[in-house]
Amino acid sequence: MNEGYKLYHPKWHRRRMPIFWWLRRFSYVKFIFRELTSLAVLYAAVVLMAQIWALSRGEESYRRFTELLGHPLVLTLNVCVCLALLFHTVTWLNLAPRALVVRLGQRRLPDAAILAAHYLAWIAVSAIVVWGVGR
Repeated sequence: MNEGYKLYHPKWHRRRMPIFWWLRRFSYVKFIFRELTSLAVLYAAVVLMAQIWALSRGEESYRRFTELLGHPLVLTLNVCVCLALLFHTVTWLNLAPRALVVRLGQRRLPDAAILAAHYLAWIAVSAIVVWGVGR
């Protein structure tokens, strides 16, 4: 038998951490807010699926859905969601140079080039979507 074995191991001492520890530094607050913006992404996806569902149910159903979207509270919520999505997108694109290392031969592509490529792609895709919706 192993003499050092104990059936019930004592708990290790852990320092108490307050629940709002992340409020001490702005970088932590920004990180938590960025993670919470994923809920805005979820909301936007659900609204899009609900819009497609209303469209599939007929003209009257879609008209009622667009009336709901025109309500001032929903418009206010959608503006807040749009701002959260914008923050989410910008912070996501700013992480790209840290996550993506591109090498051309022996040289590493500068972070600014990776950032510029991502932002240009975002602008191009947004322009195509706006053009497609506008038609």
